Amino acid sequence: MEIYNEKYIRNLVGHIPMHRPVVVLVIYKNNKVLLQKREDNGMWALHGGGMEIGETYLDTLKREMKEELNIEPINPKLLGIFSGKKLYHKYEKSQDEVFVLSHAFICNDYKGEINFSDGEVTNLKWFDIDNLPDNIFHLNKPVLNSLKQYLKYGETVVD
Repeated sequence: MEIYNEKYIRNLVGHIPMHRPVVVLVIYKNNKVLLQKREDNGMWALHGGGMEIGETYLDTLKREMKEELNIEPINPKLLGIFSGKKLYHKYEKSQDEVFVLSHAFICNDYKGEINFSDGEVTNLKWFDIDNLPDNIFHLNKPVLNSLKQYLKYGETVVD
């Protein structure tokens, strides 16, 4: 099954729009959210990435957090599932088109010391949820826009 990775599939289908399941993590503490500045576009974003074939959502979450931040989330909870036309994205370098199926988790604690030396992250900063930066990666806006609703009612958001 290892041959059937994203690169292999893209070689078969080209750049046409495809669904792309991803996981993102909201690290939330004291009314603040930890965001990362992305190397590829300079925007503030949540932590996460794409699922590999055969992975579970939690396996993907753990792998991505280890790769990006060198941490393991403690007791992540499903915040929401986000999809639709608003989650269309065209990657500048590859020209691949995707409609992201975003599965967002939330946690307030993690194991390990944050280290972002993989080159994907250039900076980390805590932001008050009432004062988020303007330049947020568009694929993460639906999650962050739903965060207050989730915190207030404790119900998973499906959008």
